[in-house]
Amino acid sequence: MTISTKTGQHLFCFAVNAAEGNAAMANELGGKGAALQEMSRLGIPVPPGFTVPTEVCRSVLCDGKLPAWFDSEVTEALSELERQQGKAFGGDRNPLLVSVRSGAAVSMPGM
Repeated sequence: MTISTKTGQHLFCFAVNAAEGNAAMANELGGKGAALQEMSRLGIPVPPGFTVPTEVCRSVLCDGKLPAWFDSEVTEALSELERQQGKAFGGDRNPLLVSVRSGAAVSMPGM
């Protein structure tokens, strides 16, 4: 399965006043992911991050494995967050703390 964004990347990054996605992309980014993108786009102060598109889940269900690009792009995105925040993921001092959330295009409490 091919997964891409308008920038040619597979992940959708966001930071205050900047987002590669928006609220209308709930089918592609899940409800939480689309909301984070939209809040960032609107300038609401949410920590920078990235959204993995819902297509990755479908790819795993169909192919039984993560897409070939997944590890390298997530590593690259985490490195960029480390750079932006001046913190180290897994670091002993001043660690980069992240939140990993699941989401779907429609609300599914308890999933």
